[in-house]
This record gives sequence, structure tokens and C-alpha cells, in this order.
Amino acid sequence: MFEVLMYLFETYIHTDVDTMVDQDELAEELTQAGFNREEILKALAWLERLAELQEAEDSPSWARSTPESFRIYTPEELYKLDTDGRGFLLFLEQIQVLNAETREIVIERVMELDSPVIELDDLKWVVLMVLFNVPGSESAYHQLEELLFEQPDGAVH
Repeated sequence: MFEVLMYLFETYIHTDVDTMVDQDELAEELTQAGFNREEILKALAWLERLAELQEAEDSPSWARSTPESFRIYTPEELYKLDTDGRGFLLFLEQIQVLNAETREIVIERVMELDSPVIELDDLKWVVLMVLFNVPGSESAYHQLEELLFEQPDGAVH
């Protein structure tokens, strides 16, 4: 399923969502690209749920926090998100790429992936997908994109 999500993100990143093809046409295109029908349907459902989360009027109560609060992970989340992944999410909050609401959307979307454990590189892509789809997160998306993809100038010591 994650490969389908990656393909869609990379293929349609610069496409206006309102002009995208319908789900049947998209599923057919993905089938012709060699993806499994079941994985396609899971990926489309994953994206649909992301759209529902980002269109919600109010932040859910679980996404509200204060500067003094911190996130306690459930045993399932601890298993799926290793120390590096949780540290990365905390880092993104500290540099204000993620806020409590976008962090929770990321975690919710990660938990819906069918992989038992999420690698750090995959988590980075999920964060990018979430930020790309959440209105008002454009600057955070670009900040993360620069952080992940910009190569430093000169020699690195």
C-alpha cells in the first residue's frame, strides 16, 4: 500500500486536487502501472481518510496541547514507531514544522499503514503527505522539504 501512496504523491504532487481523475480511473491507471488492486483500494481509502481529517472544522480534543504537555504513545504506536521515528516527530515539533494537530494526523495515518513497523524514511514521506494536504501547512511543508532534500554547500565536517 505504501508504494501506491508514494507513486500517487510523486505523480500528482503538482496536480490540482479538484481536477484529478475519479477513483475508478485512478484505480485503473494504477492497475496498469502494475499495482495490486487490493493495495490500490487501501491506498485510496487511506487518502480519503486523510482528506476527512484535514477537512474537519475543529481540532479533535486529542490534538490540543499546551507547551508543557508531551505525547505519550500507546503500546501499538511504540511498536510501529521506533525511537528514531518518535524522535523525528518530536524534533519536527520543536522546530515548529509540526504542531499537535498535524503530529496527531501523522500518527493516525502511520497507524493505518499495513506495515507492522514504519521505517524513518517512510515516516518522512508520511509527514510530507500530511503537510501537503493540510491547509495552512504550506510553509511547514516547504521547511521540511528543504530539511530533507537540500544538500549542504561545501565540505561537511
